[in-house]
Amino acid sequence: MVSTPRVDENLAQALALIAQAAQAGAELVALPEYFCLMGQRDADKLAIAEPLADALTPDPRTSPLQSALAQAAREHGVWLIGGTLPLHSGQADRVFNSLLVFNPQGQRAARYDKIHLFCFDDGQRRYDEAATLTPGSQPVAFEMRDRAGQPWRIGLGICYDLRFPELFRSLSAPQACDLIVLPAAFTHTTGEAHWELLLRARAVENLCHVLAPAQGGEHENGRRTFGHSLAIGPWGDVLAVQGEGPGVVLATLDRTRQNTVRQQLPALTHRVLG
Repeated sequence: MVSTPRVDENLAQALALIAQAAQAGAELVALPEYFCLMGQRDADKLAIAEPLADALTPDPRTSPLQSALAQAAREHGVWLIGGTLPLHSGQADRVFNSLLVFNPQGQRAARYDKIHLFCFDDGQRRYDEAATLTPGSQPVAFEMRDRAGQPWRIGLGICYDLRFPELFRSLSAPQACDLIVLPAAFTHTTGEAHWELLLRARAVENLCHVLAPAQGGEHENGRRTFGHSLAIGPWGDVLAVQGEGPGVVLATLDRTRQNTVRQQLPALTHRVLG
């Protein structure tokens, strides 16, 4: 996506893309970070922050974004990883940047609050998420069962978390992840240098699939995000990519391939430290 300062417009595009992915056969759909708003100012997200809704029946009056995501998951019968949206943190001037997961019944199945907050200053561009965000503290993974009844362990991260491999290692206990999902809004400067490199490294280190839906393009607030939404296999191979602009990236989780590379290179069983 290339989200704008207008929530309704962004939500409409997200719902259309979810429908497109579902029609193409997707069982799991993920949106990028800040899918709902790329404001003119960082503080704009405070105005649309929602309380955490009831896990079974989100109230559209108080939690319209959560309600819309739950309804989309239910309508299309998909697992939906709803990018990120701002949730109340108990501080008037800060919110959580939260990733919510909904099952095909439209029920919230997991919540992850971004732990690592991005800070960057090269003299021309400056970002400091800690000015408006409260960091999370708990790594989160959940189990998804596909339509054939097979379980998949899915670990969650958000954007800047990508630079901290210990987070994803922690998600491998007591069981290794089959998939890491990492919605992002990487800046073009850092993304051009490190985005694909780091995503492929996380896949190789953990011998698992990686899905990284991203903001990609020129935003109305003057920010340029790198895009390159990627699906990566457990050997670090790029399965699908979209450079910039709105669209759907599709790939298939291959359990047989994953098991093969883990048998051929049993690095996950050779860990000594941590």
